Amino acid sequence: MSASTKTRTYEYVVIDPQGKKSKGKVDATTESAAAAALRQQGVTPLAISESGSGLNKELSLFPGRRKKVSLKDLAIFARQFATMTSSGLSLLRSLAILEEQTESPTLQKAIRDVRRDIEGGLSLSVAMGKQDIVFPRLMIAMIRAGETGGFLDSALDRIAMNLEKDANLRAKIKSALTYPVIVICFSLLMITGVLIFIVPIFQNMFKNLGGSLPLPTQIMVSLSHNILWVGPLVAGIGMVSTKLFKKRLHDDYPTRLKFDTFKLKLPVFGKLLTKIAISRFARNLGTLLAVGVPIMQALDIVGGTTGNAVIGEAMNDVAASVRNGQPMSTPLEKHDVFPAMVTQMLEVGEETGQVSAMLDKVADFYDHEVETATESLTAAIEPIMVVVMGALVGVMVICLYLPMFTIYQHIQGAG
Repeated sequence: MSASTKTRTYEYVVIDPQGKKSKGKVDATTESAAAAALRQQGVTPLAISESGSGLNKELSLFPGRRKKVSLKDLAIFARQFATMTSSGLSLLRSLAILEEQTESPTLQKAIRDVRRDIEGGLSLSVAMGKQDIVFPRLMIAMIRAGETGGFLDSALDRIAMNLEKDANLRAKIKSALTYPVIVICFSLLMITGVLIFIVPIFQNMFKNLGGSLPLPTQIMVSLSHNILWVGPLVAGIGMVSTKLFKKRLHDDYPTRLKFDTFKLKLPVFGKLLTKIAISRFARNLGTLLAVGVPIMQALDIVGGTTGNAVIGEAMNDVAASVRNGQPMSTPLEKHDVFPAMVTQMLEVGEETGQVSAMLDKVADFYDHEVETATESLTAAIEPIMVVVMGALVGVMVICLYLPMFTIYQHIQGAG
């Protein structure tokens, strides 16, 4: 028997006509043959995998935890998906091609599961909703609206455009932060090298010449002796504290709201973070409204996708006002995070019936503002980092040469 016709055991999850799910195993030569055999039994396959393929999952150090899909991968997936469907390819054919092309294992598995669910009779939005860890709520809501309104192609195109602009915005911010991060890492390596290799040489020299070491030099010598265990300890404490703090932000909404409010009030960086939050708010809300997502659902989604609890609170106020028949622009005026220009343009959009178009213009304006701000910030950070590095080197040199004065006085006294 050839390898291609060898019978294998497949594990499956199926649903019967009454809606009851069940699991089991079936022998077949291929996954498709297993699916065909199950359909002949009058059940719909939801998932089929070769028996034993779940071993890696069982041995995982973090069971149930999947690697996050990058925004760039999602943007590429959305653009290719939109292009294929607009060219006349079926959903299943498009998803099969995308499954083969994507480089992200997590996204590949999600696409495979979506394709199988569609083969089982589910709609695209419902199938993607089952993979909400991978696909954002914004994307799922827009696809659902596109399916309902019969314009899935244009909805996919808007999704791709939205994700691409968000990815470009994040890329510009990361580019601006690359230089200071490199300088900080280099400074830490330099300090560690001086403490491990240079300070012990000076210590032995000072010990032979006699005299007591000044306090700053004693601190450096002490760090030099203990750096091999103090460094990892400090790094470990920092990593654990960061994880605990992130968990607290995720689980405790009042803490997240206070922290996000604090971030927006930071000097220099606060204005940049505010512009980023407004850009995401305008882009996401404008995109959702443009494809026909109901306004209440759109406001709920936007409140959770801007990445800032302050904007989320504002969306709650807007939703309450809309329920009472008031325009969206009225409650936004009460929130300091939104400049007058944003509320005024939104008000004009409401008066002219062009809310989504006005929001797109606001998003484009703040995207440009963020780009300008990051360039200015980068230009300002470079000389600051040079000064900081110079100050660190200067302090270390002074600490190493301070004992010279004590030694000189000791030699004079002995003479």
